[in-house]
Amino acid sequence: MTPAGEGDARARRDGWLAGVTAYALWGVVPVYWKQLGAAPAVEVLAHRAVWGLGAFALIAAAAGQLAAVRAALRDRKVVATMALSGALLAVNWGTFVYAVETDRLLHASLGYFINPLVSVALGTLVLGERLRRGQQVAIALAAAGVAVLAWQAGTLPWIALVLAATFGAYGLVRKTARVPALAGSAVETLIMAPIGAAYLVALAARGDGLLGHAPASTTALLVGTGVITAVPLVLFTVAARRLPLSTIGFLQYLAPTGQLVLAVAVYAEPFDPGRLVAFGLIWAALAVFTASAWRARARRA
Repeated sequence: MTPAGEGDARARRDGWLAGVTAYALWGVVPVYWKQLGAAPAVEVLAHRAVWGLGAFALIAAAAGQLAAVRAALRDRKVVATMALSGALLAVNWGTFVYAVETDRLLHASLGYFINPLVSVALGTLVLGERLRRGQQVAIALAAAGVAVLAWQAGTLPWIALVLAATFGAYGLVRKTARVPALAGSAVETLIMAPIGAAYLVALAARGDGLLGHAPASTTALLVGTGVITAVPLVLFTVAARRLPLSTIGFLQYLAPTGQLVLAVAVYAEPFDPGRLVAFGLIWAALAVFTASAWRARARRA
């Protein structure tokens, strides 16, 4: 094998390791949020934004991306775009933490299983992309799965729908943003952090909030939310640079699978026949979606 070939193989191997680690961390992160169950989801979100800024600043500095961050901050259009993506991400984060704290991790898992299909639908509606027949079938199956859950519960599974919609829209916004991935994430948290800090100061002024009133272990967990937020995203960025998009698309199912296993096996959330049918339809949709993507890629090759 040539030295260049060895370098390519090493890059793919490192990409696989980074990608699997990132999605595995996202799959087990509910265990972390469960330890903060005494804190309201909004307070956890505020801490995540504040401490996330410090984590992203350190990572951007280590990666030599501070110049890219400064350039992004000088571009008003980029700042406005990052404000929008930050708002979508904040809603997504808050909803996910709320789902974990209220024992609805199954609904969160469903949302992230649906997310790739929502991204395809948004690409069609917003970017004018054409749906292949397999994608049409996949979206119809996913809609049927959501309908089964809604019929069983007597209401729409809003947590799953909010998570899928906000993360799908977030991906669409970031796709059109003229900013590198790490610099964009740093700018997002820079915009969110002052809002989170103001909320925490208001809590402290009322004598509320966990910071300063909780055990040292809880305080450490709150501070650690920045690392928990930043590390998987950085690993994902490494994987995205070194692996084909189709491989990244396959790996992304690791996270909701891990969440599903935790919900049923660890936290004993009910997984009755109705939910099994709904998830079965979603999994069938993902199988059709993946097969369609592989066939399209094979034809292009």
